[in-house]
Amino acid sequence: MPEENPRDMKDVVETAGTVTAEPLPQLERYWAVAGSPLEWDCLFMLPPWLGVWWSRLGHGSETHLYVVRSHDMLLGAAPLTVRGDTAQLIGDSDLIDYSDFIIVPVRKVDFFSILFDDLRRRGIGRLDMGRIRSDSPVVSFLRYSSALLDCTVSCEATDLLYEMDLPETWEGYLALLSGRERHETRRKLARLDSAGGVGLHVIEGKEDVSNAMDTFMTLFRANRSEKVKFMSAAVESFFRALAEAMAGAGLLKLFSMDVNDTPAAMSMCFDYNSTVYLYNSGYDQNFSHLSVGLLSMVFSIRESIKRGRKRYNFLRGNEPYKKRLGGNPIALYHCEVILK
Repeated sequence: MPEENPRDMKDVVETAGTVTAEPLPQLERYWAVAGSPLEWDCLFMLPPWLGVWWSRLGHGSETHLYVVRSHDMLLGAAPLTVRGDTAQLIGDSDLIDYSDFIIVPVRKVDFFSILFDDLRRRGIGRLDMGRIRSDSPVVSFLRYSSALLDCTVSCEATDLLYEMDLPETWEGYLALLSGRERHETRRKLARLDSAGGVGLHVIEGKEDVSNAMDTFMTLFRANRSEKVKFMSAAVESFFRALAEAMAGAGLLKLFSMDVNDTPAAMSMCFDYNSTVYLYNSGYDQNFSHLSVGLLSMVFSIRESIKRGRKRYNFLRGNEPYKKRLGGNPIALYHCEVILK
């Protein structure tokens, strides 16, 4: 984990500031500001994502966007749910892989000092950050500046995600794989090509989302009983609304594979900040002999390279295919802050 030495920070913490609890949809307004110094690194904290989460699943709890300013300068925002004396970064163990704060990077010390003082005044003694990437600058900052901020920080490894840097060419990608996996990938692609009638499509326009998600839902439920159980009516509503919202923001990529004009597999991805995120997938077991489930992901990787993307994120989960296809593990921590 990268370390950040508090001795390199400002010796005096600027505590003069304000925190306003605003409606969560206000996040859209801050995102739209051209040239904003806020850093929007986390896919799951983007306004289209959080807006859908709030509208479909977030009611019934006190949830606000806590916006921090100093002398009218915006320092950052934290979408928090408050229950009793605990504040929690918005997240859901099944639908949001990890969270983070939205801040001006060079003002972290002021942002957290002002936010923590405000939470204390509200009677909040515990901040649960949920899952957060171990390489997040916020993790290292809070762990190594807890004395400065008069708090106790604990972080425990709880899960893994897999991510890889993408080379410039498809052959460069194949070279990253083990000899056995490279051979298997080429063999499976050749077998798929020999089947004939294979169609590969990228669906990204908002006008095409509704029909495409009908197909995705059918494929998602077609191959594993736990996926059928997971895809409740509420979760399906979330998935459909999320696809529409992210398509509207130009971030959705549905990688679709047909065999003889029959939908065979689909991978639901998001394309943000030169990283492609594999969120979920499904396939028709009638085509399992062609490895369509795995190859739809390979197709998404190949197309991402073709489009010049720099990184591919398999997201949370320790499934073996993620490592086989080139992913490198990054720990997800569960972090908590006790405010003194």
